[in-house]
Amino acid sequence: MSAGTGASLAGGVHGPGHLRALTAVVLDTLETAARTRGGPLPAGGPDAVARRTTALAAPVLPEEGIGAEAALADLVRAVAEGAADPADPACVAHLHCPPLAVAVAAELAGAALNPSMDSWDQAPAAGVIEELTTAALARLVHPEAPAPDALITSGGTESNLVALLLARERAAAGKSPLRVVIGANAHHSVHRAAWTLGLPAPAVVACHDGRIDPAALDRTLAGLGGGPALVVATAGTTDEGRIDPLPEIARIAKRYGAELHVDAAYGGPLLFSERLAPRLAGLDRAVSVTFDLHKLGWQPVAAGVLAVADTALLAPLSLRTDYLNADDDTEAGLPDLLGRSIRTTRRPDALKMAVTFRALGRRGLSELVEHCVTAAEEFGRAVDARPALRRRPGAIGISTVLFRPVVADELEPVAGDAVVAEVRRTLLMDGRAVLGRAVAEDGDGRRRLWLKATLLHPNAATAELAPLLDLVTEAAERAAAGDGDGGRPGDTDAPATERLSP
Repeated sequence: MSAGTGASLAGGVHGPGHLRALTAVVLDTLETAARTRGGPLPAGGPDAVARRTTALAAPVLPEEGIGAEAALADLVRAVAEGAADPADPACVAHLHCPPLAVAVAAELAGAALNPSMDSWDQAPAAGVIEELTTAALARLVHPEAPAPDALITSGGTESNLVALLLARERAAAGKSPLRVVIGANAHHSVHRAAWTLGLPAPAVVACHDGRIDPAALDRTLAGLGGGPALVVATAGTTDEGRIDPLPEIARIAKRYGAELHVDAAYGGPLLFSERLAPRLAGLDRAVSVTFDLHKLGWQPVAAGVLAVADTALLAPLSLRTDYLNADDDTEAGLPDLLGRSIRTTRRPDALKMAVTFRALGRRGLSELVEHCVTAAEEFGRAVDARPALRRRPGAIGISTVLFRPVVADELEPVAGDAVVAEVRRTLLMDGRAVLGRAVAEDGDGRRRLWLKATLLHPNAATAELAPLLDLVTEAAERAAAGDGDGGRPGDTDAPATERLSP
């Protein structure tokens, strides 16, 4: 078979016509596949998913193509039927948001136009959209700074890497290498960034209740004996949604001449809400801030941001290469995009952010953020009302709720944690629920394994989330009695009534 419509272009005058027919195939397949899957996750576990996917997708590179419509129908069906669907109320394991339709539509436009954000002549208008978007986000994070700026990144890992890179370069004139100081609650990407950049391993500060202990931070900085240091605090930890005491951390860092970077990949969007923004008090005292919108921002991956207090801090990223930003072109007025990232070719990720911002406004975004926070509080109260379940003591972290079945507490610690793990795997294998797991301190100081619900659905009602607790209770009773399957893909076709898909 010839290449046919599979070789048609998406851009230009005729591109939209080609896309219209193919997009219809995609949308029809997505709709049918979601009904077929019938829940937040495909049933059967990894082996069953691999078999079904391979049957539809292989061979990926046949000698003769099967045509655009057939290829789309098969592979989109495979991915959609085998998806972990964050739009399902029972898919609550990770910082994995359901994207807004308006953002996905903008993503389609960006993909069709395919601007590369590394030179003006590849992205004339997209560069302007990115500049407007980063300016708005920079001002949101650093409202009082005279010249704040922001970069679009692929996510929190890249943002943290660039933040440490910039700090390393600022410290380069000194005799001592930059020391990075983090809490025990810090995201693993900070450790990886220090390793990638050839920096000493971060000094790890003890935490209490999932947050940096200020007294321990003071002792750690005092023990470094001077020299350049970057304290990395977290505003929204991955496991617990905890926010470090930023004002106190900023004061301590300043006392020792250290700079502050805040990883607010999860918590940053609280700034959209006037009611919730005070939880991030002290954020504006950071020299740089990681901020993601593919978490509590409902954007398709990727949608990361690194905000800095002063645009001059980005100077180390400047780079000249004649085919992208020759000196005479820049002097003639062509904007220089190459210094806006450590990457060269970049997608127009700012477009979907800008469309979403314009569509909803700050007030609309605030309502969605507040809905998730409120939903988590209501979900926590629903856990508290269940005698068979127990919530982790303390306040709920942003929109993350940790809880475990009481039957697990009645066993020896290792056996109890095994029950919690088996509950999660059983629901995964059955395709009925996608819950996360986290090891966190209990009220008695002992670290235990908890089930984690990270609520990022911008409009799911509490009533849609409550049945999840019934599934957990039932699975826990079976696991504690030794009736569970230990996570083995046995009887995986769960009755439709037991699934929570709307």
